[in-house]
Amino acid sequence: MPDASLDRAFAALSDPVRRSIVARLSRGPATLGELAEPFAITPQAVSKHISVLEDAGLVWRTREAQRRPVHLDAAALARLTSWIDRYRLEAEAAYRRLDAVLAASGSDTTHTNKEKES
Repeated sequence: MPDASLDRAFAALSDPVRRSIVARLSRGPATLGELAEPFAITPQAVSKHISVLEDAGLVWRTREAQRRPVHLDAAALARLTSWIDRYRLEAEAAYRRLDAVLAASGSDTTHTNKEKES
């Protein structure tokens, strides 16, 4: 995923209203009115939030007669998760190596202490 796409996606998700919209859309498509219900903001403001998510490639809209449902792009979220997982896995590997070093030095210390006690 190119850096510019990552930047737009993470910037879009930095807002709590947009994260709530993504969470709602994870249960299925919804119209602007349905997405606006839980918020104390105007439908126009929700529409702007949807536009930001759309520009970031996280959602798209379709037309069904008079309805314009918004859909979550699960593949885009999977790409973000994959990017995050790469670094999470590297950090976990570093912690496992550190744990192994600490365990080895702890067993050596225990062995040395036992020899001193004898």
